Amino acid sequence: MSGPGTTRTGTLPHARPGETPAIKATAAADTVTTAADLPWAEELRGRTVVVKFGGNAMVDPALHRTFAQDVVELWHAGLRPVVVHGGGPQISAMLDRLDLEVRFEAGLRVTTPETMDVVRMVLTGQVQRELVGALNAHGPFAVGLSGEDAHTMTAVRRPAWVDGRPVDIGLVGEVVGVETAAVRALLEAGRIPVVSPVARGEDGEVYNVNADLAASALAVALGADRLVVLTDVEGLYADWPRSTEVVARLTAGELDALLPDLASGMLPKMEGCLRAVRGGVRAARVVDGRVPHALLGGVFATDGPGTTVVPDPETPSAPVPASPSDSPSEEDDA
Repeated sequence: MSGPGTTRTGTLPHARPGETPAIKATAAADTVTTAADLPWAEELRGRTVVVKFGGNAMVDPALHRTFAQDVVELWHAGLRPVVVHGGGPQISAMLDRLDLEVRFEAGLRVTTPETMDVVRMVLTGQVQRELVGALNAHGPFAVGLSGEDAHTMTAVRRPAWVDGRPVDIGLVGEVVGVETAAVRALLEAGRIPVVSPVARGEDGEVYNVNADLAASALAVALGADRLVVLTDVEGLYADWPRSTEVVARLTAGELDALLPDLASGMLPKMEGCLRAVRGGVRAARVVDGRVPHALLGGVFATDGPGTTVVPDPETPSAPVPASPSDSPSEEDDA
């Protein structure tokens, strides 16, 4: 009978969470450092890390494989990874094939009822199956579920504005509730949950949820230590398009001030990071998913690639004067 610690033929050896694998993962001819060898591995043991998988890494077979290796490495190092995946390129390709309109407003896909049928089919029937398969090439780790399953995510219709005017983006949802029981049960069983960003509504509708924002909501609900968002750029550019300098680190307050002026593609990613750290996640990082094994650096490196968002520093409180009962008594002095 198989279990999370069962050894099978695959790219990585298998160990129970917290044990170091016997060999190092390899990508092509390059040797990749295992997660257990990287800084903070011990500090993060037992912590939950939510990863949003999207961008080029989803359609490049080599990057898809190395991402799966990285996720399993996190598991080997004793972390509890949860993957939330997008599927934009695959959805657009299927819509084109079916001769249905592909349109975006405010960085979000306009989702008609016909589009929603395609979204559900592609996300849970294609993209999730491929990702679960890539992870399970290394052992019996991954289990897929949709935000619809066990009422994991509940959403309402999300409003959108362009140039100050409201626009109708259809069945696009805003997550307003997360039921974590199913995800926690998988984590406790030593599995890696792979979640599709489709949510149910109290109104009976099914909603397409932006994967960045779905990952953020799930990270907050799970009390995750960090959120890592893979994308197709190096991070948040300081002065795009005039400069490609990446902002390495900023606080929630600093990001909040920048948010209204961000490009539509980066807006939901940084909005997700902001919501995460304001919801209790210790750090959120946007990293370039086009770089092999970017996930390991995004989780572990203190001065790693991409843009890191952290909570605002706490305002030091004034010292509380000692009351008479706080003062040492004569007996205490004796």
